[in-house]
Amino acid sequence: MRPALAVAAVALLTLGACGTGGSGGSGGSTDEGVTLTITANAISGGKNAETADWTAKWVIPRFEAAQKAKGRDVRVVFQPSGVDDEQYKTKVALDLKSRAGADVIDLDGIWVGEFAQAGYVKPLAEVAGPEADSWEGWSQIPQAVQGLGTFEGKRYGLPQGTDGRVLFYNRALFRKAGLPDRWQPRSWQEILDAGGALKRAGVPVPIQIDAGTAMGEATTMQGALPLLAGAGAQIYADGKWTGASRALKDVLDFYRQVYSGGLGDPRLQQEARGRDKSFAQFAEGRIAILAEGDYFWRSVIEPEAGVAPMKDRDSVVGYALIPAQRPGAGIRGQDFVSMSGGAVRVLNPNSKNPKLAWELLSFMHSAEATTSQLAGAARITARKDVNDTVLGADPMLKFVSDEVLPLTAYRPPLAVYPQVSVALQEATAAVVAGTSVEEAAAAYQRKVESLVGGPAHVAS
Repeated sequence: MRPALAVAAVALLTLGACGTGGSGGSGGSTDEGVTLTITANAISGGKNAETADWTAKWVIPRFEAAQKAKGRDVRVVFQPSGVDDEQYKTKVALDLKSRAGADVIDLDGIWVGEFAQAGYVKPLAEVAGPEADSWEGWSQIPQAVQGLGTFEGKRYGLPQGTDGRVLFYNRALFRKAGLPDRWQPRSWQEILDAGGALKRAGVPVPIQIDAGTAMGEATTMQGALPLLAGAGAQIYADGKWTGASRALKDVLDFYRQVYSGGLGDPRLQQEARGRDKSFAQFAEGRIAILAEGDYFWRSVIEPEAGVAPMKDRDSVVGYALIPAQRPGAGIRGQDFVSMSGGAVRVLNPNSKNPKLAWELLSFMHSAEATTSQLAGAARITARKDVNDTVLGADPMLKFVSDEVLPLTAYRPPLAVYPQVSVALQEATAAVVAGTSVEEAAAAYQRKVESLVGGPAHVAS
């Protein structure tokens, strides 16, 4: 067991919060037939209630009926949970370590590598056989999105819903600055040039790119990692963490140009509610360009029920792909880049019925099941066929599905990543506060080396 999981497991045992032990450890066959179990951090009437209700009321009865039609006596049991994510993570780790746990398990995608390295999960094809590699759904999930459940080139899980980062912009403010109503920058310089024009036009905050530790992971996901991808690098690749590389320095220099040039408001980066304030200021027409995920469109500035509703959202708010530093300079030689998050479902390698468990897992990720889970809502799924059907009425979400997901990337699913992320946030904060790029990059390099075991594990 890796140290982070070991400490958490010990803590959980001390609290007496042992897992319930599903068919993985207690046997999945009875005289009456076969019992399969599903677990997720979801509970009816509580956390992620929609997932819990869908699993109990749609997945289980339909899968059991489908199995009965095949002449099989299969019972499926849902094991709900409604705790904080770290407690759920620890419970699942403890179950898997003791060779127990559910047959089908929900995991945050960022946990996959950590669980794989600990030996708690195994590649799908290793557990279920060749059926896992020949699943029809792979052709509907973009290769980049498959990366959510992939570690070291092997598929460990099926991606659930995902998202994408873009540049949102205010068309009214753009017109005021003489900028195009349909804007698609093709380089970082074009973003800075637009910011300069907006500033000259009197826009209070031309560009808002999350920075600093007060913004937390939003700094990393909305700002630093998309920029790093645009400079042709990832925070972790080929077994090494990115240190004070040219790409990292270029990212920090972009932050420097935004904030030292008066194109962004550095005060927002220092406030605990700075991100919420940036939402409100964009809705009020004070911020012209904002790097955010599609959550911002569907939940923050949604005209009726948004956190910061914009009645004229559909006519005033534009969205554009995040450009690479210059054309072709992004990861995989891309002109445009993005970052995404999301969850996956994995198979318990200790399942007594692994092939049947795969049937259940793949059934849960079929087009029919994926559509059902949406319950009529317009949200981005991992499947292109479903997105093509359900997102037609929302051009922004369809834009993410069609244009962003094929070129996106994901955070490394490793235990130390959250600490590296904080170090990256600190580096952006230092630059915004006036520290030189070289000094901030060197401090970041030292911090990362201390976190990951020395310079041998850091590429600079």
